[in-house]
Amino acid sequence: MGRSYGGARGLPMAAGLWGSQPCRMDVAAKPGQAALRRGRISLPGQVYHVTTTTQGREPIFNLPEAAFAAAACFHAPGLTGDARLLCWVLMPDHAHWLLQLGERDGLACVVCRLKSASARAANAALGRSGAVWSRAFHDHALRCDEDLLTLARYIVVNPVRAGLVPRVGDYPFWNAVWL
Repeated sequence: MGRSYGGARGLPMAAGLWGSQPCRMDVAAKPGQAALRRGRISLPGQVYHVTTTTQGREPIFNLPEAAFAAAACFHAPGLTGDARLLCWVLMPDHAHWLLQLGERDGLACVVCRLKSASARAANAALGRSGAVWSRAFHDHALRCDEDLLTLARYIVVNPVRAGLVPRVGDYPFWNAVWL
């Protein structure tokens, strides 16, 4: 798949906006998180629905400065490599991303870059340091019979279902390529 391996521990390298950095998604993971990775494969061209939570489900993105900083990262050129971020929503304590992988980078590396960049930006905006996202993430590879636009609508209407806003257009932290 064109993944490069390097670094001190032979970890996959995430090449992106901030240079090549080892993807450390699987280092020192909790035992239950191994089940989330069991059977995980990255297929070029495949669309994945990814959900990740903040560390301890802390609602850090209730703070507008953290949410705006993190959301801006999702639009940064080169951040996802050759993968496409088709749709996303940033909730107070979690995020949903609809990603289509390219030829080069695996899912774990793309998610690592999204989480790392948004965590650095949110921490900088709040003048703090430390973990923002939990180590694990949940992914679902879309089947041929699943409707991409229906899933995208499901993702962006999340703030309405959570009672944060009455209409999708009232929530500032989402986007979709179909707009």
